Amino acid sequence: MSTSNRKYKDSVFVDLFSEDEKAKENFLSLYNALHGTNLKLSCPVENIRLDNVMYMNIINDVSCLVDGKIIVLAEHQSTINENMPLRFLQYIARLYEKLQAPTDRYLRKLSKIPTPEFYVFYNGKEDYPETSTLRLSDAYITKPERIPLELEVKVFNINKNKRAEVLARCKPLEEYSLFVEEVRIQTQLDPENGFTNAVKICIEKGILKEYLTRKSREVINMLVAEYDYDTDIAVQRDEASRIAFAEGIEQGIEQGIEQGIEQGIEQGIQRGFEDGSYQKALETAKMMKLKNFDIVVIKEISGLSELEIKNL
Repeated sequence: MSTSNRKYKDSVFVDLFSEDEKAKENFLSLYNALHGTNLKLSCPVENIRLDNVMYMNIINDVSCLVDGKIIVLAEHQSTINENMPLRFLQYIARLYEKLQAPTDRYLRKLSKIPTPEFYVFYNGKEDYPETSTLRLSDAYITKPERIPLELEVKVFNINKNKRAEVLARCKPLEEYSLFVEEVRIQTQLDPENGFTNAVKICIEKGILKEYLTRKSREVINMLVAEYDYDTDIAVQRDEASRIAFAEGIEQGIEQGIEQGIEQGIEQGIQRGFEDGSYQKALETAKMMKLKNFDIVVIKEISGLSELEIKNL
């Protein structure tokens, strides 16, 4: 299941289930765990992962066509991302473009396509349920009774403390989870040598032993690349949050100014009406006073106080 001329570093997850010489075996173990099946190594599995050369910045983790019928898309996430349904929608559209001839969409007869399935395997530090489902429709600004387009993503929390059932059914995924946990522990204890120490300890414990023994240096390089990538994503998210915060303040100020101007105009108009009415009341009271009307009558007609009338 290997691919040549890679233009970017893969993660350990991608390598295990998509690129390594034993990736097909690992992937079928994962597929069987998800479906309760027992597909053998003889089952046709085609790696159809997106190529970054073809699609700028559209890179998915694992996508395989199983027996020409089902496309399984699997992503590893160390941070919670509720936008995965939209990302998967973009992935599957590109994959269908790769699988179909350009003329197929114009055929009179229905052109059959493989059924897609979408999975996320989460092992970040934030608390998250053992399993959950993300839906594309949750992102819709308006949601009609009948959803015109839906896409569901099954999320599995593979942290060992969650004891997800899928881990018990898929040994490669379980050992990958234990490996990530060891990496997390060792990098906290020794940031400089954490990756190397984690690989050595996992080999000693029998966690991904054959894989890590065979590819220890490459795995360490992938971990470094993953760390750099996660750091870059964290920086971008922080920057996006700060920009959004600044835009929110700016928008709030603009709205405040607009509302202040509108309120000021309204108050000015109201005050103008009030001032005009008051001036008219003063003139009326003054005229009545000159005509020697009783002060009680002047008060009733003008609406002024006795003191205001006496001061005229």
